[in-house]
Amino acid sequence: MSDADLILVDEPHHAPLSAAVVSTWRGNSVTSGTDMLAEEVPVALEYNGISHAVMLASPTDLDDFALGFSLSEGLIGHHSDLYECEVLAQPNGIRIAMRISGACFAAMKDQRRNMSGRTGCGLCGAETLAQVMRTPPRVTSTVRIDAARLQQAFLHMEQQQTLQQATGSTHAAGWLDADGRVPLVREDVGRHNALDKLIGALTSRSTDFATGAVLITSRASYEMVQKTAMAGIGLLAAVSAPTALARRLADETGITLVGFVRGHGHVVYTHPERLSHLLPALKSA
Repeated sequence: MSDADLILVDEPHHAPLSAAVVSTWRGNSVTSGTDMLAEEVPVALEYNGISHAVMLASPTDLDDFALGFSLSEGLIGHHSDLYECEVLAQPNGIRIAMRISGACFAAMKDQRRNMSGRTGCGLCGAETLAQVMRTPPRVTSTVRIDAARLQQAFLHMEQQQTLQQATGSTHAAGWLDADGRVPLVREDVGRHNALDKLIGALTSRSTDFATGAVLITSRASYEMVQKTAMAGIGLLAAVSAPTALARRLADETGITLVGFVRGHGHVVYTHPERLSHLLPALKSA
């Protein structure tokens, strides 16, 4: 079945924000007011009638989430392996009913895990070490990014983070293209979910992953590097630090891993050759 045959059903209405009456203490005085809170909703991912994972997520862009999660977890190998995706409101959350190819479903049953996930956990429910320590193929991206574009890109992404601006409690993942623009940003209460949503949205748009970079507003954990590598993206830039395990995986899979992208600086941990402003120093070393 081709991408054009994929059936998508509009998401049920679930507001991503809720208002709450709060008391604020500041400067030795107390005031009452209204604060906006980000919603997190249990989202059940179902493949060919079998429940596979339950994640807490922001109730936005769930078709992107379903596709991106399926790809980054290796449950499908291509957009065309996902035949149907129906997002259904349930009394206690949202159910995403997907139909995937027979070959992918058979492989999924062989490696099945039940991920009763929390927004901050990337390994919840993994049953074996082999399931956790998946090494994706080495990336072949030849993208080049300079320092000015990388720094500006985070500012552009921040301007598009509407949920974060309203609540201060969500993460974002953005796409930096070869022209230095950030045409696509996805947000979620969970950093892994935001990246899955971005991967799904980019895949739906037939984006060439070798031509750009991923920006994230969190630390660069092992799972974030793993998902980036599964998509074939050559550069991952984070506002915070990587873990040692994430650095090792980035090195092994050929990903340029950048951390602490703040103000006018950043730290490069692996494969600096994709950062054009470092090339003169690399050639003279």
